[in-house]
Amino acid sequence: MTPPTDTSRTTVARPGAKRQTVPPAARAKSTATKGAKAAGRAAKAVGTAARTKRRVVKSPSPPPPVRKERRAAKQSPIGRTVRRGRQAWREGGRLRPAGYYALLATIVVLNLVGLVMVLSASSVEALANYGSPWLFFKRQLTWTFLGLIGMGITCRIDYRALRRYVGPLLVISAGLLFLVLVPGVGISVNGSTRWLGVGAARFQPSELAKLALLLYCADLLTRRAANVGDWRSVLRPVGLMFCFFGGLVMLQPDMGTTIIMAILTGTILFVGGVRMRHMAGVLGCGAGAGLMLAVVEPYRRARLMSFIDPFDHYKEGGYQVAQSLIAFGSGGWTGVGLGAGRAKWMFLPNAHTDFIFAVIGEELGLVGCGLVLMLFGALAVLGVRTALRAPDRVGQLLAAGITGWIVGQAIINVGAASGALPVTGVPLPFISFGGSALLFTMCATGVLLNVARQGR
Repeated sequence: MTPPTDTSRTTVARPGAKRQTVPPAARAKSTATKGAKAAGRAAKAVGTAARTKRRVVKSPSPPPPVRKERRAAKQSPIGRTVRRGRQAWREGGRLRPAGYYALLATIVVLNLVGLVMVLSASSVEALANYGSPWLFFKRQLTWTFLGLIGMGITCRIDYRALRRYVGPLLVISAGLLFLVLVPGVGISVNGSTRWLGVGAARFQPSELAKLALLLYCADLLTRRAANVGDWRSVLRPVGLMFCFFGGLVMLQPDMGTTIIMAILTGTILFVGGVRMRHMAGVLGCGAGAGLMLAVVEPYRRARLMSFIDPFDHYKEGGYQVAQSLIAFGSGGWTGVGLGAGRAKWMFLPNAHTDFIFAVIGEELGLVGCGLVLMLFGALAVLGVRTALRAPDRVGQLLAAGITGWIVGQAIINVGAASGALPVTGVPLPFISFGGSALLFTMCATGVLLNVARQGR
């Protein structure tokens, strides 16, 4: 009998081998395994494509177009300079606060006004005595250039590094002030021995002493900030140092510079947090000593009396103030015109130095005087703002002291020229003719700019 046929198996024949029968379940399992492998390969291909796509997204940006490179290569040197200047301006604007540029612009404008007014106020005297109306202007231009170099250096040097040079500056300043008093070494002008040098190349050591005293006071009040309430720890050394330098300056004699030193020292002490009762005692003693020194010397006493009524003491010391008031009255609202003033024609002594503000009033009128006062007012506001935003205590004290120095000197000069204060013989900062005074004032403003540059 023939066996029944099994339809549940499949016979597979291989060459040279016996037939093998594969069950349907095994065949289905093999098909599923192949499908799973194919799906795995497809998923792997998709993942590889995704990773490749992500790598394409993260690849660096392509180089700039060739057209831009050709345009930059064809640019003229002036164009490249302008482009670099624009880039530096943008970077500087990000690195420096806006008050820095406002302060720098104010200082530059004051120097430009000074150059113009020195040329106008000194041309007659220079032509009469030296044969050239440009003499004082050329000297002022030279000192302005040196002052800009000094301001650039002190602006770039970190103001904290200046504390290391306090000792050498004090020693050098004291030595030069002693050297001025040596007979035959110091140069005397109008009864005062204040300069060192040869011929027109003169140097006034008291201007360096201002800067040295400023740095000393700021450094001391920073180191002894915890003991600022103890007058023995702070007030006594500062007072002794001021008396030492002030005494040397008074021996020249130069009371105006001594007053400026007192103003900057008092400003630093006030901002440094010295107690008000101690400040009141120092202020009273200083006022008493100043009044005594003003009364002892005959010429100072004459100036003090002429301040009360300059026209009543016209021949005894009130001549300069009277001529200055006449110049102000002649100018009116808008002035007689730049260069057309009459006071500089030997009527007003020191027209290009101590009384240059009277020449401004005559030639530019009340409008010109108001603009100059607005510039000094802007300098005062920006200086106070710099002190308030200084990053540390020493920067705050330096900014306050420099602002008090410059603004206080401007107030004294303007007050003397207008008859509101006694004549002390201090120049108008940045505007009056003067070499070392302009140089060290510009160096001090460079320190102020450095504090403003790092401000908050």
